[in-house]
This record gives sequence, C-alpha cells and structure tokens, in this order.
Amino acid sequence: MIHTISRVLASELRAHLDQTVTVSGWVNALRLQRTMQFVILRDHSGMVQVTHKRDGGPLEAVLESLTPESAVRITGRVVDAAQVKLGGLELVPESVEVLNRAETPLPIDEHTGPEHRLDWRFLDVRKRATAQMVFAVQTTLEQGLREYAMANGCTEMHTPKLMGTASESGAEVFKLGYFDRSAYLAQSPQFYKQMAVAAGIDRVFEIGPVFRAEPSFTSRHATEFTGVDVELSWIDDVEDVMAFEERMLAHAIAKVAEVHGEAIREVFGIEVVVPEAPFPRVTMAEAQEILRAGGWDPEGVKEDLDPEGERAIAAHMKEQTGHEFVFLTHYPASIRPFYHMRPADRPDLTLSFDLLWKGLEITTGAQREHRSDVLLRQAEKNMDTGPMQDYMNIFRFGCPPHGGLGAGLGRILMVMLGLDSIREAAFLFRGPNRLRAPAP
Repeated sequence: MIHTISRVLASELRAHLDQTVTVSGWVNALRLQRTMQFVILRDHSGMVQVTHKRDGGPLEAVLESLTPESAVRITGRVVDAAQVKLGGLELVPESVEVLNRAETPLPIDEHTGPEHRLDWRFLDVRKRATAQMVFAVQTTLEQGLREYAMANGCTEMHTPKLMGTASESGAEVFKLGYFDRSAYLAQSPQFYKQMAVAAGIDRVFEIGPVFRAEPSFTSRHATEFTGVDVELSWIDDVEDVMAFEERMLAHAIAKVAEVHGEAIREVFGIEVVVPEAPFPRVTMAEAQEILRAGGWDPEGVKEDLDPEGERAIAAHMKEQTGHEFVFLTHYPASIRPFYHMRPADRPDLTLSFDLLWKGLEITTGAQREHRSDVLLRQAEKNMDTGPMQDYMNIFRFGCPPHGGLGAGLGRILMVMLGLDSIREAAFLFRGPNRLRAPAP
C-alpha cells in the first residue's frame, strides 16, 4: 500500500524509500535535457534530486517553466539511485505545484561580493549553507549561555532601550524624538542592571539589542548589535566576575561543539575548541611591557591597546599558555568609565577587564563602584552629574558590592566560526551606511 506523508525534509528522505512523500523548498538548480528533466530541490535541511523522464504530459510543462529559487511543492516516490551524489536517492515526481515562481535573473549569484549580498540578505542567507548555519549556532550558543546563567542563580531581565538621558559621556548615542522631548537609544543595559541588583535581584543577565552611534567601518563594529550582559551582586572582587564569565563561555562553547561541531568542521573548516578554566590573566601594564619589548608603540604613549596590540598579546599568551582566551585587567582609570571601581592603593587604575578571544575583544567588564560618596567624587571629575541623578540615587540606599560584564554576541560568533566580518554574524547588519534592507 502506498503511504502518503505530509511534508518531509530532504534530510529525512532515506527513511522513506519506496514511499510517496511531499517535499517543499526552492529550486536550487535545473538541468532540462532532451529526454530527461532534473530539478535539484533545496530546503533548510539539504537537497534532493527530482528526476522526470519527458513524456509530453502536463508535468513536463510545469517542470520546464521553473526558474531558479522558485518555491515549489513536489509529491513523488523516493527511490534508490546509487549514481546520484545527493544521498544516493532521487524523487520521481507525481505532482509539482509552483507556489511562487522566482523572477529571472536573480540579483545575486556565487560571484557577488559581500556588500551587494547584504543588499539581498534574504536571498543570500537562503542560498548559502554557511549563512544559515550562523543562526543555528547562534541559537545553541544563546541556549548555552542562558543555561549556565540560570543554573547559577541569574534572573533574565528585559531593560528599556529608550533612555531619558544620554550615557555618562553623552557621546556615541542615537538621539530621537519622544513626544515633546528627546530620548536616546541605550548603549548598554548597564545602569538598569545595576538598578536590578540594588532592587535585590542578586544576579541578572540580559541578551538584547545595544546601540552605538560610532562612525566605524571596521570588520568588528556595528551600530546595532546583540549584547550579552551579566551583573552579579555581593561579590568579593572583580575576580568573581571573570570566573563567572569563563565558566559560562566554556559551558556554551561545549554545547555548540556537541551540537554543531562536526557541521562547523565540514562547512567552515573550523575546530570548535572548548576552553578550560581558568583563562590566563595579564594586567594592562604587563601587556604593554611585553608588547613594547617587541617593538609595539615605540613612543610609549598609548594607554590602551590598539587592534594590533590585542592580536599580538593574544598570540604571545597563546604561545606561553596554549590558551585562545586571555583577560586583560587593571585598565587605567583615564580610559574607563567613572563607575568602574578603583583599587584603594592605586586610584589611577580600575578593577576592570577586557576578554580577548584569538586577539579580538569580545567582552568588557568590571567591579562597579557601589559606594555613593566615592561614585559621586569620581563622576564629578569629568562630568555634570545633574542629569545623572536617577542613576546616582541607586547607590544612596544600601546598594551591595557588584560587578558585571557586557559581551558582543556577534563577535563571539565571528571568532567561533572564523567569519571575515561581523556583518556575517547578524541577520541584518546595521552600520553607518546601512540602515535598511534589501537596499543599503
């Protein structure tokens, strides 16, 4: 008896040999020969060859009318075909329904450059397995991050993205109209995370949008991206925050390796290495000494590491420790926000860190200053604290010691999958010259 089944994915067809099934997907390729018609149908799970012998009937005419990327539904019998490279089977069609015929020619092909591909991102993602895999990996990565955070006492928060005042510096923020006044898109959930721990929610995390009005055109910058933020209260010192992050990342990366490791190796040529904790640590002063000994910053004037310096110190630490990750700690106070805590004996430094993975900064974190009088003194040195009063009030009524971190999800994916640009790690990239899709 012929058994008819509702939609079957291409990857599942082997289990349905000699059965009549229905597949739905896009026309990946057409080979319309004199006596035979071949259609390669693609869905998100893979591809299958549809084989039809010309007979002058209505099926022949429908197949002849197809165009690449047309959306179709095909019902047919799954048969063994050892000569077929796509799984050693083929589908002999009984009916073909054209759900949406694609116009020709397509606006992109395999020779299209990355910027023009972004103009047609829905086609770009649909046609490339590598592009689709980014989002499958992202889903598993986020699941792993959430699992670890929730298993370790964190509550997930969703903080406002509209702010009544600009950030502590007022720079690099997007201003927009808000009824009869101005509002700003949040650069970070930083202040709200701190409010949450002051509200007695001991540990919080958020995975959500972040906005930065930076006119940067590098491979690692975006004006809107997904941030992974954590804040932990009742900490002893900044080491508690770094220890939390390294274990959270190790857990999430292990999950990605388990679920996607083989596919990532096959598609991207990348081996997902699960890191061991603890990650190496090096102070900024030590890093600069190491780098200057090798000829970096010969004038000795740079307070921070540039991308070249970050890559160089990561390579040095990899050589010394075998580790792909390194925490850079104790940044100068002059290049860190006022709310980063200073050591009692070194007010020129901060209890802060960046985390580098294979030479790319993926995280910034710190112990926060929770004492209202100290925080006010630090803020008054560089800014008018009037507009910051709501923030300052958080610390006046028993705010506990706390610290946290902010990581870029796109940057983590970029390093993990060896992507050339953060543009490939977002479904729709936002940059200074790119605000809408499918056109720039």
